[in-house]
Amino acid sequence: MSLIRAAEPADVPVILQLIHDLAVYEREPDAVRNTADALRDALFGEQPTIYAHVIEADGAVQGFALWFLNYSTWEGVNGIYLEDLYVRPEARGAGLGKALLAHLASIAAERGYARVEWSVLNWNEPSIRFYESLGATNQTEWSTFRLTGDALAEVAALADSAA
Repeated sequence: MSLIRAAEPADVPVILQLIHDLAVYEREPDAVRNTADALRDALFGEQPTIYAHVIEADGAVQGFALWFLNYSTWEGVNGIYLEDLYVRPEARGAGLGKALLAHLASIAAERGYARVEWSVLNWNEPSIRFYESLGATNQTEWSTFRLTGDALAEVAALADSAA
């Protein structure tokens, strides 16, 4: 039997560990810079910017979903952007990931949101097959772009001269 619940401040250390475990799975073991304080502030600070749900089974947190709201200008309503969904390897195959995704879908449906969306690495065939088995579709007509590091700083520096 499993239980899905909103994350609580006491869950921050286990969620952060699961984030590190996800980074290892995604072949980026040294990429996580997040800290317990930063995660706690983003989830439970004065102005929370993210949400998280955990799934418990066998008396312990076995996975999590971390998400935030996005907005569809065409639909005129919010949606959920799923930043991370992760289930411990030893707990996979028991339907925990499906349960977490179903929980988020139920939140979206209850609130009248237009969609739940996320990104998946192109090489991650097990996850792609899992998502497709649930009816999710690959948005191949879209490409993800990102500004980080020096490029982010350079574009930010344009703000004064761009106006």
